[in-house]
Amino acid sequence: MPDRHTSAARTVPAGRKSPAGPASGLQDSRLSVLLPLPLEGPYDYAAPPGQGLAPGDLVRVPLGSRELTGVVWDPDTAGPGVAAERLKPAGARIDLPGLPEPERRFVDWVASYTLAPPGAVLRMALSVPAAFEPPKPVTAYRLAAAAPEPKGLRLTPARRRVLAAAGEGPARPAAELARAAGVGSSVVKGLAAAGVLEAVVLPPPAAFQAPDWRQPGPALTTAQAAASEELRGQAARGGFAVTLLDGVTGSGKTEVYFEALAAALAAGRQVLVLLPEIALSAQWLERFKRRFEARPAEWHSDLTAVQRRRTWRAVALGEARVVVGARSALFLPYQDLGLIVVDEEHDTSFKQEDGVVYHARDMAVVRARLGDFPVVLVSATPSLETATNVEAGRYGRLRLPERHGSAGLPRVELVDLRRDPPPRLEGAGQSWLSPALRRALAETFEAGEQALLFLNRRGFAPLTLCRTCGHRLQCPNCIAWLVEHRLAGRLECHHCGHRAALPVRCPGCDAEGSLAACGPGVERLAEEVKALFPGQVTALMSSDSISGPAAAEALVRAVQQREIDLLIGTQIVAKGHHFPWLTLVGVVDGDLGLSGGDLRAAERTYQLLHQVAGRAGRAERPGRVLIQTYEPEHPVMQALASSATDARDRFLETEADARRRAAMPPFARLAAVILSDPDQRRVDEACRRLSRTRPRREGIEILGPAPAPLAVLRGRHRRRFLLRTRRDVAPQGVLRDWLAAVDLPRQTRLQIDVDPYSFL
Repeated sequence: MPDRHTSAARTVPAGRKSPAGPASGLQDSRLSVLLPLPLEGPYDYAAPPGQGLAPGDLVRVPLGSRELTGVVWDPDTAGPGVAAERLKPAGARIDLPGLPEPERRFVDWVASYTLAPPGAVLRMALSVPAAFEPPKPVTAYRLAAAAPEPKGLRLTPARRRVLAAAGEGPARPAAELARAAGVGSSVVKGLAAAGVLEAVVLPPPAAFQAPDWRQPGPALTTAQAAASEELRGQAARGGFAVTLLDGVTGSGKTEVYFEALAAALAAGRQVLVLLPEIALSAQWLERFKRRFEARPAEWHSDLTAVQRRRTWRAVALGEARVVVGARSALFLPYQDLGLIVVDEEHDTSFKQEDGVVYHARDMAVVRARLGDFPVVLVSATPSLETATNVEAGRYGRLRLPERHGSAGLPRVELVDLRRDPPPRLEGAGQSWLSPALRRALAETFEAGEQALLFLNRRGFAPLTLCRTCGHRLQCPNCIAWLVEHRLAGRLECHHCGHRAALPVRCPGCDAEGSLAACGPGVERLAEEVKALFPGQVTALMSSDSISGPAAAEALVRAVQQREIDLLIGTQIVAKGHHFPWLTLVGVVDGDLGLSGGDLRAAERTYQLLHQVAGRAGRAERPGRVLIQTYEPEHPVMQALASSATDARDRFLETEADARRRAAMPPFARLAAVILSDPDQRRVDEACRRLSRTRPRREGIEILGPAPAPLAVLRGRHRRRFLLRTRRDVAPQGVLRDWLAAVDLPRQTRLQIDVDPYSFL
């Protein structure tokens, strides 16, 4: 199939390519080595004599003028390929445990399913080349055994303090010993050069403290205890199983799966917990530390290079017993993985849209099956795919129907903006908060409690236009409006990252002072709240205001300590936060996300609003949720406002019926084929070539080509085909045959998205 990331190159069968070059003196023994490059299969090398290399070993090999680290892959069975005398010899084995057999099968499976080159998938597993080298030895200093006082060495007060510190306790590094003595490191090294101190090499310290699985957890309710007993049994026994832990918000799902985690640790296995927003999971990490008296290894994009190196190596050596991470943590080189937990399994953040396109929840299930161990999917609002698998008996389900302790579910009210519209702010123009929501905020603040306003729009305003000519400020690289970020003083494209200053004059008509912000973002909402409630402390929580784990932890702590009265945030506020004094949630635009042609629009909106509503009333004080909407009769709004215990399940049934009638996932299969090119005519011609060879078979339908909703992205014109097949027809084979029959221009990129979630 075509190289999906660079050009439409023709394929070469896996294992048949080999860097040419002499291998004098080597026996006719070859290795298949998969390299972390977007290649279609392993390269053949001559096995170095005496190395005893085996599948999974990490090995250095030449490739052109470079030397790379690859993985010895399972032997190719397609024939001898390149003559033995032309094979280049493989180099030395890396002194690290290799990729276990389940991990290698996983790389091959993901590549086959996503139609990505196997080398591109392997690159995600070998993502930290610096970790292949052992850490530098730690040199420490101690008093030399029976060392006489060197002649001519004047023992200054500083030197005497170093000697006194060195005589207490074990050997210490120069910097640590110098701090203890209150001197510079040069004083320590001078005494070592004089022979008074001797240097010793210490083994590197453990990268992570082992979690203590013997620590007891909190008292569990009857439902929690029953669920934890089942999950503990699965983790202890091993064996593949998929279980949905289905509990309302605040029901204590985390403490339940902590019991399974403890059982896996007791069995000597490694554990992976996937979270959708790992950089914002300060409360989860603190809860883990309280329970297991240690922090887990973390894996996410905010780690430094040193942290990534240490964590990757600790996972490979089996020293990191528990890893909590974002979706890419699934590809770390676990030696003995025995449990995966996917928390908030419904969250769309688990879908990787660039490079190798995959869904981490679904791939976690595959990884568990290949490794023969259990996986737990956790959610208060399960995805329709997961719910369908439960109904079909493929997944088990454990329910937690009530909140933990005395807390009850919040009362949800719909505010019809057609009847109760926001009044205009005096001297400030448009307002976004209805009278009902304003009253609720005032009552909450008067009671000394906290509130949350939710609006899933970053920045100040999503659109800026000219009042004179109607010109709209658009990204020069994309078909997208520039979003004003007033706090940062700039315009920004949320798709390609382009930034620009807000112009003084309209680019369309040159009118001065005519540009107006249209619509609200969280910054504009904060401006309105400040005018309405000047005495209340307000904070923003969005990806613009939270720069990483430290900033997230500081904000969470401030809310917990009641230093903040009102939190205004985007979707990241909906993910697992527990604030005991937060009793009111106001959804400013409940209809946002219900339109746009996305087949999952209703499901996503329900999940997001249900989750954010779940932040209210999680302790003793009752919670209240107000959702502003222009469509209170919409099934999503009715399901959210219903007090019936089966309201969610009835909504999922309705959604499932609609998808079944429309022959859409999860009752059919979809795959997107996206072509992009800087030249619009060239990409249209490429589409015509593909259209002429489109497959015509029963159970297969191809829609398009059509311009993608973001028809220009990062300067490239985009066209999309949608392949739809019956549930029993795998789209991968259809795509391979179809795409292999067409040569595309080198400048034209091809991307394949099997099971698409985003339709932009």
